[in-house]
Amino acid sequence: MVKTTAPGLYPLLGLITWGDLAEFTIYRNRRHKIIWYPKSYPVANPTPYQLAARAAFTAASAAWRALSQAERDQWKLAAARASLCATGYNAYLHFSLNPDAAALATLARQTDTELTL
Repeated sequence: MVKTTAPGLYPLLGLITWGDLAEFTIYRNRRHKIIWYPKSYPVANPTPYQLAARAAFTAASAAWRALSQAERDQWKLAAARASLCATGYNAYLHFSLNPDAAALATLARQTDTELTL
């Protein structure tokens, strides 16, 4: 059962009001009320599609770590110059997981950067 509580004194006590605490998950809604509910665990094993998606995400993350600092800086610069609602890392993951050569070339051209995958 989901419970809501007013923020109250939690911040004054130094408590962060989101995340997992014991057997509960806690977050704040749009009205800044604290929502908490029991953790939910998977009832079945992951599907082959989920396993493939996790593997692709892991590979893209490893590829980011393999980039040189200069290449990472180009991605960060492109995200900043394009005013993306994403970091350079997020943009890199997006293009790694959803290859779109035309969009990548457009981003690189508009931000005057050299973006490598």
